[in-house]
Amino acid sequence: MGRTEFVALIAMMLASVAFSIDAMLPALPQIAAELSPEAPENAPLILSLFLLGMGLGTFFTGPLSDRFGRKSVILAASGLFIAGAAFAWASQSMEMILIARFIQGLGAAGPRVVSLAVVRDRFAGRQMAQIVSIVMMIFILVPAMAPLLGTLIINTAGWRSIFVAFAVFAATFSLWMMIRLPETLPPEARCALRFSVLLAAVREIAAHRTVRLSIFVQVLVSGMLFLTLMLVQPIYDQIYARGDEFPFWFFFIALIAGTASLLNALLVVRFGMQRLIIVALAAQVCFSGLFVLYDLSSGPYGFHFFLLWQTCVFFQSGLTIGNLNALAMEPMGHIAGTAASVIGALSTVGAVALSGPLGTMFRGDERLLIVSVLAMACAGFAAMLVMVRGPQRGAA
Repeated sequence: MGRTEFVALIAMMLASVAFSIDAMLPALPQIAAELSPEAPENAPLILSLFLLGMGLGTFFTGPLSDRFGRKSVILAASGLFIAGAAFAWASQSMEMILIARFIQGLGAAGPRVVSLAVVRDRFAGRQMAQIVSIVMMIFILVPAMAPLLGTLIINTAGWRSIFVAFAVFAATFSLWMMIRLPETLPPEARCALRFSVLLAAVREIAAHRTVRLSIFVQVLVSGMLFLTLMLVQPIYDQIYARGDEFPFWFFFIALIAGTASLLNALLVVRFGMQRLIIVALAAQVCFSGLFVLYDLSSGPYGFHFFLLWQTCVFFQSGLTIGNLNALAMEPMGHIAGTAASVIGALSTVGAVALSGPLGTMFRGDERLLIVSVLAMACAGFAAMLVMVRGPQRGAA
């Protein structure tokens, strides 16, 4: 497999997560109307349960791939993902579709985590960084286009067809990988599966002050993003009566916000991770505070102000999530693989636990979202100040 084909395959594996989240957004009103008309506020849980499953799956997929090889774990996880999609397609109640989405999330953790391990197996140093950068540049387009693609699929064949699309997507990259990609972790390089190693990593992570604070802030920042994804489509539809325009505005905003990762790559070497995170969170506090203070999301220009606010949330995520993950990983180099799984799982599960209940409280008022994001941004900003001003080593 040549480099171009390899990059395309890895990008497709990683894109399965964004596709599974963002392509669902246009389907939420139809699913709520058919399966939960008495409680439409439960529809965003379709996103939360997927993310919860993915977070829990992240604990195990890395260590499993170290023991059994990369391809077998990705194929098994993809099979679970496809089974969850089929279960969701056949579901006749909201409870069943939520269980199916949880299963899908567990399966999605495989390609998400193990594909990056495949990159590490094949490349090192600057070559690895170059490959990951190219993959991420391609990846930026997926969240932007997914709602448009989801709308096209749903309008053509109904909301259940979106789960068929998920299954076809996973089957395509699985078959492609099975035929074209050699196993990148030979049997002699594999490690014994020991969950005691995971527990030891959790204890070490919990003992390190900077890592603890980084994960805490990452939970808050991811919680802002997850809650916005859960509520943005209902807000467009119910408050501003622009549900039909949602995929197009989302595409435009996601493209703009995608440049945040590129901007971060240019600025982080000069200003450092902590300073960029603090500045981004401070800007979010000020901006969301102005919206709450002056109720900018209401009135004749409320929709346009809300678009600006949504762009700010997405852009701030691009400036913070990667840096927070790097901050948490920096002291954990000696257990990098296991630490990556543990940190990813803790931050994702924590963000779902925070955003999920808030999402079900939505009753047609966008201020719930804005006030919640303001509160999380304030807490994250305060935690970053504690990190900077306190001791930088050990468990203190």
